[in-house]
Amino acid sequence: MTTNCIHFDSSDIENAKGSGSISTLTFDIDITVEPISSDNPMAPTHRVLGRSPRGLLVECGGIWKKQNRDSGADYFTLTIRDFGFNGNLGKAANQDDDTLQAVIPWGPKEAQ
Repeated sequence: MTTNCIHFDSSDIENAKGSGSISTLTFDIDITVEPISSDNPMAPTHRVLGRSPRGLLVECGGIWKKQNRDSGADYFTLTIRDFGFNGNLGKAANQDDDTLQAVIPWGPKEAQ
């Protein structure tokens, strides 16, 4: 399996289930993502599940649908709470498969 990617079961990412993995120098986890329904426009579109050290499936983050301020294009962000990890989802490099989304990390905002 390719790391830092999520493979969804449909190109309709907002409503699709998926699985993948995220690897950094400090953690390495396999994840499952499940869509959730909410009338709240600020709610995540997916919950992110990982495995505890004992192998239990636990919620560890979420995926949110956002809109680019400049272009108005929709995009998705991902957060893994326990590790303070944030990333955007985007088409994986050298891939024509819209169901395969790369997890593109970005660091926390620095205090001003």
